[in-house]
Amino acid sequence: MNMRNFLNRLQRDNAGAAAIEFALIGPAFIVMMLGVLQVGLGLQSYNSMRSVSADVARYAMVQYQTGNEITNGQIRSWARNHAQNAPYLLDAQRLFVTVEDAGTQRVAGAKELTITVRYTPTSVLQMIDVDGPTLTFTRPAFLA
Repeated sequence: MNMRNFLNRLQRDNAGAAAIEFALIGPAFIVMMLGVLQVGLGLQSYNSMRSVSADVARYAMVQYQTGNEITNGQIRSWARNHAQNAPYLLDAQRLFVTVEDAGTQRVAGAKELTITVRYTPTSVLQMIDVDGPTLTFTRPAFLA
């Protein structure tokens, strides 16, 4: 009879239910939250890359219009320096910029450049050796 009382009391006891439920659902919830954070970091980095490439195209056009003969290497250096400053604050070690003459010049009387910005945002999962994705944005710049 003592065993029956013990089993009845054990059946009604729900003191550890919350701990068990958290143990089952908690890891999935934490992984989803880290995923949302990683996507947010990626979107912020992508928007920065787009804005930097627009600034680089604008800089190259202004230099070309004022008669300054600048090389693709100088444009690239300006882009890397500009991307590291506010408001972009991209990490120089994870940032790669290329400026090249386009293979096919599509507009007569204009020089077309291809600006490519590649960046690997910070990974929130670095603690377990998972790198963030590498993002790439490419845009043309027409210097007329």
